[in-house]
Amino acid sequence: MLWWFPYIGGMDRPAPDAAKLLEAWMEWERGDTPPGRVMSNLKTGGLRDLLEQLVAASDPVTTVVGDVEIPSAEAWTPIV
Repeated sequence: MLWWFPYIGGMDRPAPDAAKLLEAWMEWERGDTPPGRVMSNLKTGGLRDLLEQLVAASDPVTTVVGDVEIPSAEAWTPIV
């Protein structure tokens, strides 16, 4: 077994902390932190997990604007 590969399963991530994410955002708005550092803080702080939880908790709704139907977030797949 290799010393740098002690187990297969990945790391457990802590639950996102909305207060910490908001503080990271506010630091950017005040100009205290450069945008790259803010993005890093939001990513490591669990923003994606928080957004995924919010989308999963919401009801899927298709919005109609004029003659165009805009699908819900569940129908949209981000390109990563």
